[in-house]
Amino acid sequence: MINNDVIRSVRYMLNISEFKLVDIVKLGGGNATQAEMNAYIKKEDEPGFIECPQNLMAHFLNGLIYLKRGRDETRPAMPLELPTNNVVLKKLRVAFELKDEDIIDFLKRAGFNVSKTELSAFFRKQGHINYRICGDQFLRNFLKGLTEKIRS
Repeated sequence: MINNDVIRSVRYMLNISEFKLVDIVKLGGGNATQAEMNAYIKKEDEPGFIECPQNLMAHFLNGLIYLKRGRDETRPAMPLELPTNNVVLKKLRVAFELKDEDIIDFLKRAGFNVSKTELSAFFRKQGHINYRICGDQFLRNFLKGLTEKIRS
């Protein structure tokens, strides 16, 4: 999934403005202008669309965690992980304080069945024998289910 889709989904989910998106990136230690953010939330076929860079997306995800859970000044800053679908899923899980059962429920609502064992494979470290790559369809369904829960 491209980073722009994730940002658009989170923006819709939380019903926030482009200004707040810039604030979230800054919370995560990154820097983005209002004009850049406007270009990132456009659809691919709209004029002025720019693909969101990986490092900005990493700052956005960290900032989202700080926004939702608060920042603990006694702990070191979160490391920047280049956002694969697995990393996005993991960071959203942390930000919204989700349990496995919550995620399975969201996916069921979106018409996507997954077992707890299959789900845990997405959260394993890359290289682990049971690690599994999170596909675009899985992440889209997760975002859809999470959006339905938050907006209801």
